[in-house]
Amino acid sequence: MTQRHPLTHRRTAGTPLPGRAVAGGAGHTAAVVGSGPNGLAAAVALARAGLEVTVHEAASSPGGALRSAPALGPGTVVDLGAGVHPFGVASPFFSALGLERHGLQWVHPDLPLAHPLEQGPAALLHRDLARTAEDLGVDGAAWRRLVGPAVADFDRIVPAALGPLLRVPRHPVALARFGLRGLAPSTVLARALFRQPATRALFAGLAAHSVMPLHHPLTSVFGVLFGAAGHAVGWPVARGGSQAIADALVAELTAHGGRVVTSSPVTDLRQLADAHGRAPAVTMLDTTPAAAVALAGDRLAPAVRSGLSAWRHGPGLYKVDYLLDGPVPWADPRVNGAGTVHVGGTLEELATAEGLTHRGQDPERPFVLVSQQSLFDAGRAPGGQTVLYAYAHLAPGTRQAAGPLVDAQIERFAPGFRDRIVRRVNSSPADLQARNANLVGGDVVGGSMAGTQLVLRPRPTLSPYDLGPGLYLCSASAPPGGGVHGMAGAHAAAAALRDLGLRPEPLAPPR
Repeated sequence: MTQRHPLTHRRTAGTPLPGRAVAGGAGHTAAVVGSGPNGLAAAVALARAGLEVTVHEAASSPGGALRSAPALGPGTVVDLGAGVHPFGVASPFFSALGLERHGLQWVHPDLPLAHPLEQGPAALLHRDLARTAEDLGVDGAAWRRLVGPAVADFDRIVPAALGPLLRVPRHPVALARFGLRGLAPSTVLARALFRQPATRALFAGLAAHSVMPLHHPLTSVFGVLFGAAGHAVGWPVARGGSQAIADALVAELTAHGGRVVTSSPVTDLRQLADAHGRAPAVTMLDTTPAAAVALAGDRLAPAVRSGLSAWRHGPGLYKVDYLLDGPVPWADPRVNGAGTVHVGGTLEELATAEGLTHRGQDPERPFVLVSQQSLFDAGRAPGGQTVLYAYAHLAPGTRQAAGPLVDAQIERFAPGFRDRIVRRVNSSPADLQARNANLVGGDVVGGSMAGTQLVLRPRPTLSPYDLGPGLYLCSASAPPGGGVHGMAGAHAAAAALRDLGLRPEPLAPPR
């Protein structure tokens, strides 16, 4: 449920800033604008280094895309933003913090992923690589060759994949093995390696997390990385809702003397000055590049302002949350064991749909991601009922009521689905943006991953987080991009600490 976290504060005049005398950063102040996973991660990293940190959140509760609420009625828990967290459990920063100490629990479904088809059984991604390969039959050996090395090297690959790409990697051989497999477009790689439509569709659904046309180069990187994550660490959900991740980060921040001030919109960085007019030593912006330009004004050098102003947002999401009178009646009953279901049909259907969204058109059969969280986290739904989370990739800022498209896609693979709907909440791209200003046009990855923006985020520079003296961008528009892992915030904080002459804490490998 979304509620004011007990360790946050509403705006109050004269509230003293809690401090903590820690060697290194003591005496420095930091302000963070935005309390999404990256803003909170940056705040925690700075507070752990001894800075006095205040996070300003415009909404009435912290969390950004991590908020949860009883949106489908009493006894329900709905994730308003992100719902499935393979890179939350894999995050080196979250692992280093040990957020389980603050009550965070990861719930692992029986199957990380299923991809149903109209003709034939669903393709299943098990935690176990060998079992997945066995299920894939004639394509099993090819799946092992493609994904297996990334599973074996996962602890080496993740820190590099979740950071700036324009740097010397710590494990160049492992990263080269991984990168070479991902250079080709996912459509090309799937057709070259796999003989069965089911395996091709499974890989295409994984690659669709790039939110790019599947015929683009490098989309296979996403297919391999997301597939390897399923085998190496799973695709878990947070028990009780994604809000639990935000709550754990806020608890860690508070434990180190920081605070979150809710209902505190920042429209000008001068608002962050102290009573003597002094700006914080560090200001972190968990915002879009356009918002950073609007906030910072003349503090940005012309080249920085120009680079940020050229930022492009990508396709949007249309989200539907359902309350059902029971489980989804999948045609292949094994799909009920999956936490996440990729709904979209064959490789060809997915490629067509993703291509249309990038040409500004809404496909009749969009790619739909479904999460069956309440099947594995029973506290999310009243007894006997199911809370179902779903979103579709659509054209940027689509204005149509796309709920029927989502219904129809699920009905294709689960006949009788519509008859099970008790209640629903539709969230258009405009609704998502109204709820969270960073989701421009429903873009949940912080900006298009197509073209140079995959590598040069948020502008062409070797210092992607640095916006000027004491000012940093820590949102999903900075490397590594979208996802709930906190790594953009962690890397931005590390850059700020180095600029202050302090040493950031080392990051732990994923567990």
